[in-house]
This record gives sequence, structure tokens and C-alpha cells, in this order.
Amino acid sequence: MAHAKTSFVCLPCRASYKQSYPGDQDRHCPRCAKPLIHVGSAFAAPRRRDTAAWRTLSVLLNAGIRFHKDCCGCGPGYRPRTLREVRERMAYARKTGEPFARALVRHELP
Repeated sequence: MAHAKTSFVCLPCRASYKQSYPGDQDRHCPRCAKPLIHVGSAFAAPRRRDTAAWRTLSVLLNAGIRFHKDCCGCGPGYRPRTLREVRERMAYARKTGEPFARALVRHELP
């Protein structure tokens, strides 16, 4: 049986790599040698030239949001896909005092 693979991302190179997930091994980008970010097995990378999608992804990853499946094998839940959705949720978080990470994964704003 094959080992499960998970995604790692290099934000400066805008590259995603599927690799096996053995323990605490540090991963480095084969292009720039910077550390890769573990994003989870339910991640689908945007196209390399889609700069807006990569900026959105950068905001999510810097807020600590990842793309892991839950215990029943479902996807990671809602994640904003555009910068407009990110700006709306960040404005909501500033206004209400809700943490950014929680506001970013909120499916609908009240």
C-alpha cells in the first residue's frame, strides 16, 4: 500500500510539491532552497501566473490556515479564493475583534 502524500508550498517560487509525510523532516524548495510550508493533503495549487490567488494563499498561510482533511475525510472547509473575500473578512475581524484566522474561514459574514 502506498504512503499518503501531502502538499508543501514555496510562496516565493509559487510552486507546490506533493511529497510523502514522514515525521519532522525539514523540506526545502528545489528551486530556491527556502523552507517549504506544509499546507495539507486537501490543497489544490493555483496556476503559477495567477498572482492574485497566490497573494490570497499567502495571507491564509501567514494567518496559520492550512488545508487538512478532517477526521471523516471531508475537505478543509471554506477558504476564501479572492482578495476581495479576504479584505471583507479582515475588515469584519477588525470591526468585531474576532481573530483573523477565524474570520478568514467563516463561510458567510453576518
